Amino acid sequence: MSIKPSPRAMRTTWAGVAGLAGFVALHPAVATGFRLPDQDAFATARGEAFVATADNASAVFYNPAGITQVEGQQLRAGIYGLSLDVRYRSPAGQTYSNAKDLHAVPQIFYTLNPADSRFSFGFGVYSPMGLSSEWPQDTGFRTVATRGSLTYLTLHPVAAWKVVPGLSIAAGPTFNLAEVDLRQGFLTPAAGVGDEYRFKGNGWDPGFNAGILWNPVKEWQFGLTYKSATTMEFTGTSTLTSPVFNANPAAQTRFAFPQSIAAGISYRPTPQWNLEFDVDWTDWSRLKTLTIQQAPLPDVSQELHWRSSAYYEFGVTRYLEHGWSVSGGYIFNENSLPDNHYSPLVADLNRHFLSAGVGWKQNNLGVDLAYQFGYGPERTVAGSGVNAFGQSADGRYRFISHAILLTFGWHF
Repeated sequence: MSIKPSPRAMRTTWAGVAGLAGFVALHPAVATGFRLPDQDAFATARGEAFVATADNASAVFYNPAGITQVEGQQLRAGIYGLSLDVRYRSPAGQTYSNAKDLHAVPQIFYTLNPADSRFSFGFGVYSPMGLSSEWPQDTGFRTVATRGSLTYLTLHPVAAWKVVPGLSIAAGPTFNLAEVDLRQGFLTPAAGVGDEYRFKGNGWDPGFNAGILWNPVKEWQFGLTYKSATTMEFTGTSTLTSPVFNANPAAQTRFAFPQSIAAGISYRPTPQWNLEFDVDWTDWSRLKTLTIQQAPLPDVSQELHWRSSAYYEFGVTRYLEHGWSVSGGYIFNENSLPDNHYSPLVADLNRHFLSAGVGWKQNNLGVDLAYQFGYGPERTVAGSGVNAFGQSADGRYRFISHAILLTFGWHF
């Protein structure tokens, strides 16, 4: 690390470093904090209302107890393609768009249900959290946030037990790896000066997932699943770059990822219809204080105080002849960030999602295709706090998204 500023530059620099407290609130992504609940095209077409249905290999994620319903072996692989339009209108009336608007997230699931056994097994590789965000340098909040990305990967083996006909339980460990890359201006609020603060690090932490599936009568089925919290120690570097000051110390931060609980009820009046309603709750209140340690530079901390929030999900599927099915769904997604701790990289607000999809199964092959439209009515943020440079996240935010999910299944 090299530090060679003038005394005046040093005073400016440490003022900038002190202003980094606003930086550590950055969390990249866009829906209920940064969760990615879309892991299967059939489930997404139903508005993610799948906890009480859970009848394909993606049950490893949605409700692992459901894998006891999947006969033989099944492999499901797909991709979630997402286009985002997040816009910000400053208090002065200028409008800006988030530059990170396209994302692709793959997933793969495998299940094994041996004949004449009450035990089933599964494995999944997926990304339950993540995405990224990038704003122009002239938004008026460049010393609050400019860019962030989170890559989060989960490897998940699971075992399920059919206790009695109609009742299954399941559990399994998760191995979670993540990388963060967060950036902001740190010396001046003006764009084009060339100053930047960046923290980049990676970490891992184990967790677990468990589920219950209960089918007391033919028409009704109930599901419950729990995903544990994880706490990752991100280790990496802080990089400060400017015309007068450069530093690259080792750095670390501890981040508490949330636990979640989802419960669902499925009603099947006939074999041709499946209606389901789920509530999926996330404990974002674990996010209280975040501190980046970067000796010999001062530590920086930020009070977060996020709120726990939920998805309310409704889905319906109509099973047709010759292996075809059509589905539709709706989600209401509560926001999680209070105004006084708002971050532009999350741009969190209440959202509505509408989805539709079609599926086809023939012999060993299955294909599902879903489209999802998301809309967040404009949210006005006030009182987010002014930093040392006179900048804040105050303004108006709105959100529109388009997503396509394509999943292939092979049953053998």
